[in-house]
Amino acid sequence: MAGLMRKSFDAPEEVRPFEDGKGRLELVSLSTGPVGRATFEPGWRWSTHVGPIAGTDSCQAAHTSYVVSGRIRVVMDDGQEEEFGPGDVMSCPPGHDAWVVGDEACVVIDWQGFADYAKR
Repeated sequence: MAGLMRKSFDAPEEVRPFEDGKGRLELVSLSTGPVGRATFEPGWRWSTHVGPIAGTDSCQAAHTSYVVSGRIRVVMDDGQEEEFGPGDVMSCPPGHDAWVVGDEACVVIDWQGFADYAKR
């Protein structure tokens, strides 16, 4: 079993920018796996700003996330959709698109789906 660890998003181990400067993913690694903080800028949409990096029609990562600020709308490939905002915890299976709602950046912490997210 690993000992006590401390990491900070103020000094991420990896930063992955999104297309067109519409945000970034900052990663820290824990013994249980990577944890990411994504900042999605106003106008960000997965299919436009991460999809070309992933090379898939929809996001194929599963997410377990907490929304720190801003709002994000997620639409599943089957048409189910939901909007998430500050304080919301999200469980999202693979097969979705998403976009920022409004003029405020959306900041999300994710414990599951960012290991390969926007990886070039």
